[in-house]
Amino acid sequence: MTSSDNDLWKKSATDVVSLLKNNEISPEDALNSNLKRIEETHNSINAVITVCEDRARKQIKNLNTINKDHPGYLHGLPVVIKDLTNVKDVRTTYGSQIYENNIPESSDFLVERIEQMGGIIIGKTNTPEFGAGSQTFNKVFGATPNPWNLDYTAGGSSGGTASALASGAAWLGTGSDLEGL
Repeated sequence: MTSSDNDLWKKSATDVVSLLKNNEISPEDALNSNLKRIEETHNSINAVITVCEDRARKQIKNLNTINKDHPGYLHGLPVVIKDLTNVKDVRTTYGSQIYENNIPESSDFLVERIEQMGGIIIGKTNTPEFGAGSQTFNKVFGATPNPWNLDYTAGGSSGGTASALASGAAWLGTGSDLEGL
């Protein structure tokens, strides 16, 4: 990674995927940039509440063995997953103390698809308990504020993902909206 890539976190997901596809950066470069930015922002915004670095590094090693000719549309891009969605072997709490130590044995279909497309799951984002609420806070991880003004809410229930994206701690993340059901 070149010295100008210290600002890699400021680029769009589309730009980063292009850099990955053109071999201008490696998936490790993208992952390291994400991890650094998560560390820089965590104490102030509390958006990425569980980091799965070891799992992500294993995924990167497997990228080339899955399909060498076409590693997927996401091509090694790190992705954060809302803490309502199961990721195999990664703590998933649903924002509830009831599930504080829950480690799923399988991943949700959405996570499987992201990984099939070459996405690298890097961590879980904060959510209100069971995703119910218009502000992102819970008794397991606390609150996630708006990164642009820490006195404001990030909203809910995908406020952790929203704050991660807005702060540059992630390029792509999942959310959900069940209000229409």
